[in-house]
Amino acid sequence: MIEDEFLREAAETRGSSAAAPIPRPAVQKSATTRRLNLALQGGGTHGAFTWGVLERLLEDERLEFEAVSGTSAGAVNAAVLVQGLCEGGRDGARAALERLWRSAAARLAISPLQNTPWEKAIWGHDLTWSFAYQTFETLTRVLSPYQINPTPYDWNPLRQVLEDAIHPDVLRAGKGPRLFISATSVRTGKPRVFTREEVTVDVVLASACLPQFFKAVEIDGEPFWDGGYLGNPALWPLYEQGGPPDIMLVQLNPTVREELPTHPTDITNRLNEISFNASLMAEMRAIDFVQRLLDAGRLEQPRYRRLFIHVIEDEDRMRQFKLSTKLNGDWDFLSTLRGYGRDAADRWLKENFDKLGRESSVDIRERFL
Repeated sequence: MIEDEFLREAAETRGSSAAAPIPRPAVQKSATTRRLNLALQGGGTHGAFTWGVLERLLEDERLEFEAVSGTSAGAVNAAVLVQGLCEGGRDGARAALERLWRSAAARLAISPLQNTPWEKAIWGHDLTWSFAYQTFETLTRVLSPYQINPTPYDWNPLRQVLEDAIHPDVLRAGKGPRLFISATSVRTGKPRVFTREEVTVDVVLASACLPQFFKAVEIDGEPFWDGGYLGNPALWPLYEQGGPPDIMLVQLNPTVREELPTHPTDITNRLNEISFNASLMAEMRAIDFVQRLLDAGRLEQPRYRRLFIHVIEDEDRMRQFKLSTKLNGDWDFLSTLRGYGRDAADRWLKENFDKLGRESSVDIRERFL
């Protein structure tokens, strides 16, 4: 279809202490089931926000997931969500996500980058001013991962977490949503989207491979970096093959910051947010273009599809976290983000559920263009 070709081209040119349990609301049931697609953005350990969102959505039995697209931390959440649904339905997915994040917290608890108790007392969740983080940041500016982490060591704490959490044989054989994971080809600078049948631990690692921290991940002899550079997350796979018109984006990186960043770390943080939102904005521009042509009667359905876009986010809260917090694996911090995600999803369900299948709950032009 022309629309699909246009949007695909646009995409390609862009290229542990236990926390208090979170009260679980009564499961919501309805005779009407709404199917939707999920798009999960990356953002380091801020992905615990997405964990909270998914946990809350899984508790609402009015919802079913047709397909999930994820990048970086979104890819990790996406793969574990789909695998959990394959293994044990909604309860299996909730349990799998909690195991994932508890495992990540346990692995990162021994990382030298985490705040010491007295640093945490002073700076809270922000790692920026800790001696270990400052040392690490300086090293990554003058040395590459190939020098800091030479062969044969190639230490990557995320690999250990993913090897425990992801089982490709279950993903391939199980019945569950379609899965799409994005990574960036180092050689060609083009995005590659891996399907559920192709997903392995290395694929998810590639999607989350920030080149200043980790060596490129090779898949079939091709080196890959973080998928967020060209698709954070990729939206086009969610509608290219049909399915429901609703796409639910879980957004981690703030779109707007009113203040002008003047400190080096704040400038880097804002550049990071702009870079990792750029591909998303480009895809939204393409989608909006097609929707306006449909509204004007210049394109006809069903050959050209109408899409309904929805966003779950909490920019007011997420703006308070600096770049360093994306490496913070402290369980208290992850639990806080999880709670924020649950709150945001709960608000969206109360305010916008009835819009599913009927209209977008976000103004694309106002928010993204």
